[in-house]
Amino acid sequence: MNLSLGRLAAALLGLALGAGLGWLIGSFSNTAAWGAGVGAFLGVLVVGLREAARAARFLEWLRGAQATPAPRDAGFWGEVGYRVERALRLRERETEAERERLRQFLRAIEASPNGVLLLDAGDCIEWCNARAADHFGLDPQRDRRQKLTNLLRAPAFVAHLQGGAFDEAVEFTGPEGRTTLSVLVRSYGDGLKLVLSQDVTERDRMDTMRRDFVANVSHEIRTPLTVLAGFVETLASVPLSTIEQPRVLNLMRQQTTRIQTLVDDLLTLAKLEGSPRPGADRWVSADALLATAMTDAELLSAGRHDLHLDKAADVDLAGAEGELASAMGNLLSNAVRYTPDGGRIDVRWSLREGDGCAVFEVADTGIGIAREHLSRLTERFYRVDGSRSRDTGGTGLGLAIVKHVVQRHGGELQVESEPGRGSRFRLVFPAARVRQRSAAALATHP
Repeated sequence: MNLSLGRLAAALLGLALGAGLGWLIGSFSNTAAWGAGVGAFLGVLVVGLREAARAARFLEWLRGAQATPAPRDAGFWGEVGYRVERALRLRERETEAERERLRQFLRAIEASPNGVLLLDAGDCIEWCNARAADHFGLDPQRDRRQKLTNLLRAPAFVAHLQGGAFDEAVEFTGPEGRTTLSVLVRSYGDGLKLVLSQDVTERDRMDTMRRDFVANVSHEIRTPLTVLAGFVETLASVPLSTIEQPRVLNLMRQQTTRIQTLVDDLLTLAKLEGSPRPGADRWVSADALLATAMTDAELLSAGRHDLHLDKAADVDLAGAEGELASAMGNLLSNAVRYTPDGGRIDVRWSLREGDGCAVFEVADTGIGIAREHLSRLTERFYRVDGSRSRDTGGTGLGLAIVKHVVQRHGGELQVESEPGRGSRFRLVFPAARVRQRSAAALATHP
């Protein structure tokens, strides 16, 4: 309303000024009335031309990118330019805020551990995050607007997507054959689909390991129990001679010991997995650990092997004495069990140059292990040769215990082996858990 009154006032003012000026000029030539009319017309024309010029400037600004401020003219067009510019800037801020929210939302989806993929009504890819692209072997940019089933040809997934029954997830092998994917499809909007993918390879592996663990434990316990039950039945029904009785009792004792050893190893593993890591403030003499391990190995070997100890370092270890003794003892007992009579077993304890790590190494001239088995040696009950392992008296849990112990102490287990040429096992303990005996003595006796 105010803008309209302003424009009317400007026009009337131009009319009045033009008429007055025309009358004044016309009065000198006795044409005052005609001069007033012409002046009024010219006055209104000037006002109109000025308004047209302002309108032209405003329209030119509108046709551009509006990167500069709107023309700051007085009057109607100046006010319109200001209001339009303010509305545009407000809309730009709102649009930018929406874009930022969208960017944050997409960043959140990108950070998701699951794959997220959007399909249109024709099952063409609208958008996918990096995890989905990795799962399905896609290129997020190049494959956009492509039909998903043309790029991912897994029969189980194609049938699931085309079937339209999305109540349950579908599992299938990934494009490169190394992963197992679980994919859930959900419909939304007008024929649109949301595809969520998850790599369940590790979950399936753990499930398999749990099933194998239960099966192996059952088998390991059932075998000696079957033997014991047979002997008990024999003792109950058949009188044994004085010659047969000691042999049967000895066999029963062996099977009982086998069960006892298995249960002890299972309890040890459970304790290692369920307890906190050993502190770094309790120091154990490496000499005592080596002496205990060597004594047990010599008893087990009973003179059948050539055992050598090379102790090149006089140090202490920070950790749990029982766990460390168990790890070293398991490595030595394995070397004795899998090295033929007359073979050589070398035990070495040293400080590694450069990083100060302590290394406990057991090398034997035993049967050796093929390369394809090395990565699985520390799995529970994994056996390179099941029949031979049981003949040697092992439970299949020793190296699993060793791995847990050394990892709990911040170290690592290293294995080198070749069939027919023996094996070499190393326990590497970090420098933070190692101190030289001379430094310990100085700290104790200043």
